[in-house]
Amino acid sequence: MLFFQANTYLTELVTRTLQATWQQFPWLGQQDIALTLLVYPPPIPVNTGGALTAAEFWQYTVPGANYRGDVPFYPASIVKLFYLVACYEWLHNGMLKPDPELERAMRDMIVDSSNDATGLVVDMLSGTTSGPCLPPEPFRTWQYQRNIVNRYFQSLGWPELAAINVNQKTWCDGPYGREQDFVGSDRQNRNRLTTDATAKLLHSIVGGVAVSGTASQAMLALMQRSLDPEALAANPENQVQGFLGEGLPQGATLWSKAGLTSWVRHDAAYIELPGQCPYTLVVFIDHRSASTNTEVLPFISRHIAAGIPSLEGTGVL
Repeated sequence: MLFFQANTYLTELVTRTLQATWQQFPWLGQQDIALTLLVYPPPIPVNTGGALTAAEFWQYTVPGANYRGDVPFYPASIVKLFYLVACYEWLHNGMLKPDPELERAMRDMIVDSSNDATGLVVDMLSGTTSGPCLPPEPFRTWQYQRNIVNRYFQSLGWPELAAINVNQKTWCDGPYGREQDFVGSDRQNRNRLTTDATAKLLHSIVGGVAVSGTASQAMLALMQRSLDPEALAANPENQVQGFLGEGLPQGATLWSKAGLTSWVRHDAAYIELPGQCPYTLVVFIDHRSASTNTEVLPFISRHIAAGIPSLEGTGVL
């Protein structure tokens, strides 16, 4: 059962967008992409500063659409959103104490997508460290500890999280030692996410119910991206150019987290456009050409943005 209400208009918008994308980028296969779209018509239940309780928020069934939204992909840096939520949960419950280095790492993990920062975050969440290969019994203990973030998300009971795996660090050159043993020789234990799972997590953050209203606002603050051309030019790794943010019209406001490796290009975004309904859009693309192609995600974003209903024209939803 979907956490959103499948909507005919939005399904047609997604279908038109994907058909145009495959025509524009013929190298992209139908199995190479997944997409989830949520739209928030009035009364808008998100970005309210945590005004709604969790019970009130989850009563809103928002309209949406997806394409292969339940298919697991390697998420690259999108997984950092899940580690961010876990950090705030640990802090909220006293499993972690406030720490300047943890705060710096959380910021750099999201704002700059630092893999080094993510390594520290995963260590602090799980009480594990990287290092040489371990004997079997200590390694079993180490693996159990490393899976604590998985256990937390499974405890939420969301069906969308059933197929995910969030227990690996993100790497520049790849894992070594016990980390290599943990991910497996064929990467069978690598991180896995779906666009539906990512959209629901982002939905909870912008709804102000991920951990708490205060925590959700702090997470959103880390995710906000400047669309100012001068700011983008000053930061080549801005997670906007070549991603969904580049396809937005003037006046848009963007909160997002991108993911990029030599074989994937992903983005997860919450977007507000002047006079139009706010929306969440998550797109995963697994294709080596997408890694170096900076046009495909902006193309998709531009088509979706053009079809988002105005605040006065929400009858289609």
